[in-house]
Amino acid sequence: MDIPLSPAPGRTAGIMRFVRQRIAAREWPPGARLPSLRAMAQQHGVSKSTVVEAYDRLAAEGAIRARPGAGFYVAGPLAPLALAEIGPRLDRQIDPLWVSRQSLDLGAQALKPGCGWLPDDWMPRDAIRRALRQVARDPAAPLTDYAPALGLPALRTQIARHLGTRGLAVDPRHILLTDSGTQAVDLLCRFLIEPGDAVLVDDPCYFNFLALLRAHRARIVGVPHTPDGPDMDRFEAALREHRPRLYLSNAGPHNPTGARLSAAKARRIRALAHDHDLILIEDDIFGDFESRPAARLAADDSRDRVAQVGSFSKTLSASLRCGYLIAREDWLDALADLRTATTFSGAGLTQAVIARLLRDGAWQQHTRLLRQRLALAMPRAIRLLGALGLRPWHEPEDGMFLWCRLPDGIDGARLAQAGLQQGLMLAPGNVFSQAQAAGAMMRFNVSQMDDPRLPDRLATLIRTCPR
Repeated sequence: MDIPLSPAPGRTAGIMRFVRQRIAAREWPPGARLPSLRAMAQQHGVSKSTVVEAYDRLAAEGAIRARPGAGFYVAGPLAPLALAEIGPRLDRQIDPLWVSRQSLDLGAQALKPGCGWLPDDWMPRDAIRRALRQVARDPAAPLTDYAPALGLPALRTQIARHLGTRGLAVDPRHILLTDSGTQAVDLLCRFLIEPGDAVLVDDPCYFNFLALLRAHRARIVGVPHTPDGPDMDRFEAALREHRPRLYLSNAGPHNPTGARLSAAKARRIRALAHDHDLILIEDDIFGDFESRPAARLAADDSRDRVAQVGSFSKTLSASLRCGYLIAREDWLDALADLRTATTFSGAGLTQAVIARLLRDGAWQQHTRLLRQRLALAMPRAIRLLGALGLRPWHEPEDGMFLWCRLPDGIDGARLAQAGLQQGLMLAPGNVFSQAQAAGAMMRFNVSQMDDPRLPDRLATLIRTCPR
């Protein structure tokens, strides 16, 4: 969670903030003894009187209590889990949860070049309507009953066949259907990690990885990302220093950078995972945007320590909530038990509709069209942003994301905050960065940049943003 270890010297508020964050993260539960006055003062480079004042104020608030002669202790009961309080206290415009909620809550008239999905009119609405009608007429369709524990066999078989066309050999028996890619990652985290375990992520990475790992109270360790995968020197150093349990990353077009993992780095990561007893979770929800498949961590010889995640939310429909995970056979029963314990069963009707779309070829035809449209949208977006002084960190070969450097002196968080006042939803760089090292960056979704209002609105925003 990387809570800052050193508040500003001499500041009572800094000590109070530090204590509150430890309590919010549940690292200090009710009844836990706080560090002594001397220890806290030495740790943070402040005077004992500063710590005394901070502890007294916290005691007055009821957050802690003093036991004469024994020190200070966390008061109970346990506070509800508040994700926004776990980790460094961020301005809400660079909080991952803030970005997610703005994306979801802004009205249809808002411009959303910072969101993470395709426009509604890019999606196969007519094909979905046909599939819904076909399933509704099928007397054997699961219109009212629960789905099987692992999900509908028909869809699991269709997924395995589809992945085979991308060169990934998967047995349907190793596929567990979930309600989304996010739920698949959540189940794997529940299964594989305990609070306090170290987890490696790319820096930058998909911002909801950070929020989800904070919910699991993991110790998040960022590794700088490059156009062909993680910085391997830093990756190896993190393995030695932090002994992580997991590495969680995107496959295919990387979110937010659009980078592609090289075959050499994929082999090196698999070898290091074996040497360091590291488990790899590969989020492959953007794989169907690739015209030429990139390397994958989940090669045929690495299934014992690689779990893959997929979803139809980005390519088909965010309303038909369905994802899946692929894991070794001896994990599937335990993962299915966790799924049953948390959601009982999947959406059988949704699974039947998606199986129909895959079976009749509508989805395959749709994804081919998506790749063509994105291939045209990417250079248009690069030209538009270039005219405004934004430069891509990397020019992606596929996918919908551009990771861009802002003009000198412009902070992404301030730009995003100002954009909201103009009905413009942006994704500032630091929501993707565990190290908070991407303040001058911004992620753009090229599929959301064809609105004729966008160039002038974005130009005005950049011109008037404080520097």
